[in-house]
Amino acid sequence: MVSAGNRRSASQACEWVVSSGDSRPLRTESPSLVKMDDTGNRLRFQLELEFVQCLANPNYLNFLAQRGYFKDKAFVNYLKYLLYWKEPEYAKYLKYPQCLHMLELLQYEHFRKELVNAQCAKFIDEQQILHWQHYSRKRMRLQQALAEQQQQNNTSVK
Repeated sequence: MVSAGNRRSASQACEWVVSSGDSRPLRTESPSLVKMDDTGNRLRFQLELEFVQCLANPNYLNFLAQRGYFKDKAFVNYLKYLLYWKEPEYAKYLKYPQCLHMLELLQYEHFRKELVNAQCAKFIDEQQILHWQHYSRKRMRLQQALAEQQQQNNTSVK
């Protein structure tokens, strides 16, 4: 479900880059990506992080499409700008890595147009759930196999 905070973050995040004229990602020379004393950069980092992660939600993408965000050239340019989140130094902060795949797909006009259809968003949502279920089962099987192998190694050593 899309919260009021998510709706605000999309427009705020886009306005931040468009109005400030600053279209470069937050990069610093120090190991820390965001200097703690620079409140503006920290706020921008948090807004962009939150917005990029919202892109993992197909229902939110449908919401944006139905309200015409994807027809706005400035917003599409903002999506292109956000591709820097794919770099490992930024991606490590993401909780929902599927947002990067959605961000990549949003670079294509055809995909943006299809998102207006609620059935498209529902299909993507279902596919994400199926992927998660498959991943969970596969991971559990691998962990069981590893545990069995370790048990066999321990019994054969004794």
